[in-house]
Amino acid sequence: MSTGIMLSLPNILTLSRILAVPILLFLLWPGVTEGSHQPRPIDYALAFGLYCLMGITDYFDGYVARARGTVSRLGIFLDPIADKIMIAAVILLLVFTRDIDGWHVIAALVILLREIIVSGLREFLATLQVSMPVTQLAKWKTTFQLVAFGALILAGALPAMAWIKTVGLASLWGAAVLTLVTGWDYLRVGLKHMD
Repeated sequence: MSTGIMLSLPNILTLSRILAVPILLFLLWPGVTEGSHQPRPIDYALAFGLYCLMGITDYFDGYVARARGTVSRLGIFLDPIADKIMIAAVILLLVFTRDIDGWHVIAALVILLREIIVSGLREFLATLQVSMPVTQLAKWKTTFQLVAFGALILAGALPAMAWIKTVGLASLWGAAVLTLVTGWDYLRVGLKHMD
């Protein structure tokens, strides 16, 4: 693989998303600042800005790669990994900080488990040279998921605006429902290729 493809703008954007995850975790890790058990509103605000930047790079890495005709195997490999790392890290951290708590943890767990199962299923089907394209419903699931996590982080920055957390939790459940539907669709495709 040439260095030019490896260091293409889309691949750099994807790698930046992976490298941003530890910074996001640092910002939201309880007790990092001032020995508190909950991140400060400023920590949440910085994390929200970084989360938005990560979302923007997620959109633009694919867009730039297609527009410039620089889709690479490395990019195809790294992009879903970057997505899964970001989703898993945000879910685990928001549960840890209790921004997702109670029954809402079930919705977060459904999303996390689906990400793991579908990743494994895609890897299995790839060995059989069977592609599993992303459906329109799966894109809606991703949208609900991104809104949910963004709103839950933003709610920590603006604690007086309780409606933001309500939007985040409602979106989380919307994403969980769509996760079950799309996960079942993917599983049905996969089961057809299993002995």
